[in-house]
Amino acid sequence: MSNVVPSDIKDPSLATRGQQRIEWAEQDMPVLRLVRERFAREQPFAGIRLGACLHITTETANLLIALKAGGAEVTACASNPLSTQDETAAALVVEHGISVYAIKGEDDATYYRHLRAVLDTKPNITMDDGCDLVSEIHKNRQDLFATIIGGTEETTTGVIRLKAMEAKDVLQFPIVAVNEAATKHLFDNRYGTGQSTLDGVVRATNILLAGKVVVVCGFGWCGRGIAMRARGMGASVIVTEIDPTRALEAVMEGFRVLPIADAAREGDLFLTVTGDIHVIDTAHFAVMKSGAMVANSGHFNVEINLPGLETMSTSHRKVRDFVDEYVMADGRKIFVLGEGRLINLAAGDGHPASVMDMSFANQALSAEYMVKQAKNLNAHVYDVPEDIDREVARLKLHALGVSIDVLTPEQERYLGSWEEGT
Repeated sequence: MSNVVPSDIKDPSLATRGQQRIEWAEQDMPVLRLVRERFAREQPFAGIRLGACLHITTETANLLIALKAGGAEVTACASNPLSTQDETAAALVVEHGISVYAIKGEDDATYYRHLRAVLDTKPNITMDDGCDLVSEIHKNRQDLFATIIGGTEETTTGVIRLKAMEAKDVLQFPIVAVNEAATKHLFDNRYGTGQSTLDGVVRATNILLAGKVVVVCGFGWCGRGIAMRARGMGASVIVTEIDPTRALEAVMEGFRVLPIADAAREGDLFLTVTGDIHVIDTAHFAVMKSGAMVANSGHFNVEINLPGLETMSTSHRKVRDFVDEYVMADGRKIFVLGEGRLINLAAGDGHPASVMDMSFANQALSAEYMVKQAKNLNAHVYDVPEDIDREVARLKLHALGVSIDVLTPEQERYLGSWEEGT
């Protein structure tokens, strides 16, 4: 297939390499493969324009290919300026005829131009990772309300933004929060983020984690995964939290729990996964030891106060790919990894395909659900229907060759009764 669809990518000649990588990822995505095969037969997206703002990786490519197989007219842009794999973008355009607007390292102006290019196709379904498409529609493209059926959201940060919109009564169409599916956050957020975050850190720095003091800011599912993996690699882990229940859980898991003001003095490596702003702030930079490294695995780069750090520093230079050195007035050096953006995608390949298999099967099936049910839905943030979540888990177990038990009729009757007591 030739490059004939509208696009803005780095280099179409990278398509062959990108296609090889897409095929490599597909081997570990059996659930999405089954979904794609059914979509190809049933064409649930015939006549549907789908606009996606996602990380343009090999795993995402397999999702977009599945959606196109189901009849969708797909247009995609990146959901983070550093998360695009240029060879993957090229393969999607050249080999699969999917319009992609994404270039690794694009500046903010290009990022929003690409976002607008997706919206110019007048999508019926939006597919977000961070709520940027939905936010842009509500702020600047309200003309699209008439043709949008609904959308899906992939990540915690996006769900937070959507629920804020719903609470303020400004959300204008239904969204399925894929992030809330058990087969998403229990596996993607915990095992995917846990592994890929540390992979990105090690690729960027080549440091030994054993013996380091790693501060994990936030003990949600992503934080749990990072803390678990860091400890497994020999690090001494400190957790910071604002939620007393999560903090208590971290204590029960054997982690030290401290306020960030105290942890800032001890940490060798700081990893933020909260979805909030200025989790690491100027007061924390002021007491960090020289050589401290700061990275983010939350969706946006606002978790680390980079403008504040810039103001505090006397010099700033890049010392390695994805490593920036800031020198403080007292001579201390603080290193920021991946420009404060998602370190697992900025410096690494993101989550392994086997875990994204479940997340993107949920995305695909939730988009199908939206097409079929949107007329019965209100402008509300919905959880993934339980039958979809359970079906994804069932298919994954089947792909892994794992069998589970089934209740006997007697057991079903017992669980549905109240008469029997002690």
